[in-house]
Amino acid sequence: MQNTAESITVIEPKKGWIPIDFKEIWEYRELLYFLTKRDIKVRYKQTVLGGLWAIIQPFFTMVVFTLFFGRMAKMPSDGIPYPIFVYAGLLPWTYFANALSTAGNSLVGSQNLITKVYFPRLIIPASAALAGLLDLFVAMSILVALMIWYQYLPGLGVLLFPFLVGLTFFCSVGVGMWLSALNVQYRDIRYVIPFLIQLWMFVSPVIYPVSMVTEKYRWLMALNPMSGVINAYRASLLGHKPIEWHYLTISTVIIAIIFLSGLYYFRRMEKTFADVV
Repeated sequence: MQNTAESITVIEPKKGWIPIDFKEIWEYRELLYFLTKRDIKVRYKQTVLGGLWAIIQPFFTMVVFTLFFGRMAKMPSDGIPYPIFVYAGLLPWTYFANALSTAGNSLVGSQNLITKVYFPRLIIPASAALAGLLDLFVAMSILVALMIWYQYLPGLGVLLFPFLVGLTFFCSVGVGMWLSALNVQYRDIRYVIPFLIQLWMFVSPVIYPVSMVTEKYRWLMALNPMSGVINAYRASLLGHKPIEWHYLTISTVIIAIIFLSGLYYFRRMEKTFADVV
């Protein structure tokens, strides 16, 4: 009788930091496109108004804010009509809030996909944020109409617009990676996300200008990355004042920190997603 030694292969996740394989992500670019397309379709599937919701949400929010904060509360607006002032702030904020919400819940929502097929998990929150860009550009049509109505023409600062969109995207993905990874471990994070978004909006200059905050507490505003970004959106699109580069620089640095730290935590926890999601 001949004894044969059996070999057992044990597969264990890597310990510590898992480096980002950009080549691998590029190889899965078609999956990124598919998931982005899927998120767009799912968002408006079996809806009566379809893509019009991309316009309806910020437009009617602008109307309500104009009535309550513009007319009743007499909120200052840097010398420009309040409707166009608040809509220029709602434009990036609505995209950021929706992208953050979908990215934060994206891993839990893709449970079946994660547990069956291997692919870079980073694609999931990234596709959720990419899908919202379509709504952003569709909602731009209302801002263009308001600019024509109130006779506002953008200056050379409008060339900064693509950079600002990129900053908003990386900020939403950075925070989304933190929240999505935490949401896999702690399911009550999904209840924290709406509260976080609501609180974040009121500490961002969406319904009020940065100039309303006294110089003593202006540094606190600068710590909010969306503060400098929203302020720059208004200045670049409306051209009513110069772009405050120091605030935008601070926001850019903080967004970079959020994105890199979120990427580190996401990659660190990625090896456990399939087991606990």
